[in-house]
Parts: sequence; C-alpha cells; structure tokens
Amino acid sequence: MNVHHLELFYYVAKFEGITAAVSKMPYGIQQPAVSGQILQLESELGVKLFNRRPFALTPEGDELYDYVYPFFSRMGQVEESLKGELGKHLRICASASVLRTHLPNVLERMKLRIPDLKLSLREVEPAAIYTSLLNQQADIAISIIYGKLTDGLKAEELLRLPIVLLVPDTCKVKTLDELIENSDEGKGMKAKIPLVGLPPHEALQQIFQKGLQERQIEWDVSVEVNSLDVIQSYVRRGFGAGIAVGVPGESGEEFKAEGCHVIPLDGFSPLVIGILYQGLIKPIAQEFIDETLNYAKKLT
Repeated sequence: MNVHHLELFYYVAKFEGITAAVSKMPYGIQQPAVSGQILQLESELGVKLFNRRPFALTPEGDELYDYVYPFFSRMGQVEESLKGELGKHLRICASASVLRTHLPNVLERMKLRIPDLKLSLREVEPAAIYTSLLNQQADIAISIIYGKLTDGLKAEELLRLPIVLLVPDTCKVKTLDELIENSDEGKGMKAKIPLVGLPPHEALQQIFQKGLQERQIEWDVSVEVNSLDVIQSYVRRGFGAGIAVGVPGESGEEFKAEGCHVIPLDGFSPLVIGILYQGLIKPIAQEFIDETLNYAKKLT
C-alpha cells in the first residue's frame, strides 16, 4: 500500500468527507487528486472504504482507519516533541465554570513544580468537546462523560454530581412532588410550573428527562437556553423551575444559587464529570490528570 494514499484516507475518514479533508489538511492538495488517489487505494485493496453521500465508512474502512489512526494522529505531537515544546505545553478545553472556578487551583500547583509551564486554555461547550480532542485542538478535556466513547477516546472519572432543581426564592416548595400534579388526561403526571432547560441533545437534559420518564412525569422545556448560568438567571426572574448541577465550591462547600433555592432530585442519575483524552498522552498531561484526580478527591 502507498503510505501517502493511507495518509489521504486518514484525513478523509477523520473529517468525514473529501471536501472537508482538503480544506483542513496541513498541506495543499486539490480535491480531484485526493479522489483519484483514494480510488487507487480502493482498487489496490479490492474493497470500498466509504460511502460518499452521506459519508459513512464501510466495515473495511473502519478496520483500515483503526489501523492507520495511531500513527497519523500523533504526527503533530511528534513534530512538537522534536521542536522541544511537547514537555512544557499543555492544551486543555473545558466549560467556562470549570476554567474559572476549579482549574486555577490545579494549574497553580503544577506551576510551582514546572515554572516554564505553557498553557492553552479553551472554553468549549460540552457538545464540542469530542471534536476538540479528535481534531487535536486539545490534549485534555474536562467534561461530562455520557454515552459511548469512540475514536480511541479514554476517560478518567473525577466526580459524580447530583442533578438538582432550582426554583425562585419566592416559590416555597421543598420537594419535586410538590411541583407535580395529575395530568388532565388522567395518565401520568405533569408539572405545575414551566421548565427552563437545555437543548434536548445535551447530556444533562437527557438524564433529567429520563428520570422524569421513570416517574411517569411529563415536563417539557418551556424556555430553552444553552447554559446553566442562563438557566439560573431565568429561574431567578420567575420564568419557572430549572435544572442545575450540584457543583461544590472551591473548598467543597455546598452548592448554592443566588436568588433560587435548591430542591434535591433523589433517585435521579448523577452527572459524571471526567477527564477525556485520546490515545497515548505526554507526561505533562498525565501529571495534570494525577493532580486533578487528587483535587477531585478533596472536593468530595
């Protein structure tokens, strides 16, 4: 097999299409050239590697991608290592709350041991975390662990955080049951007030809705927003109840929300927060993982 053909296939599979691969490859090449060389590779192997529209790897394509991925995915790391920067540079992506509240404590301790530590910190929404890792824009991600991990991603669990419900301080209910009543149709139950929630593809929203379904409670989102901070703001202003995560403060103090009071959701599945990374990681990233695990133990 031609190694260059394998490299082109790697980028096409990684970016899910020839057009996307051409625009994101680290060197210039025309789309017809890529198409022609991929066809040569398929001809040489005697198999079809992917369907074009919509893009999808065939079983043979999946097998080949798994084979070439460890080599080509680490080319950037090898280049950085040869330039002498790999041991000092750590790229981390996480949500704004993690970057703002907890990460400084971990990185401060690392900075004491590694004075010339170089950091690249990126605020990334949970839905974009996997993409940041797979496209090698980050070495480490701190995010929700939910569903099946793919493409060689690995995870280290940090915390299991309870899902809670926020209601305005003016609302005097103390339990979920006080917010629920029988539905008009006589089947199941429904909520008495609107719900401020996240889009349906968000893991937290899915976990919450699953818990409601298990209790035969119907409670659709009336005000959809894209962050927990915005949920809290709208709940405080009386738009309804909203979901939140019981994230402890810097020193492990109990979760609180200004202008709201917290209702526990006993029996609902917790939100699992962890460290995500891809394949083999450099020593400085492993040091960060160890430091973060120790920090999480203190919080719990």
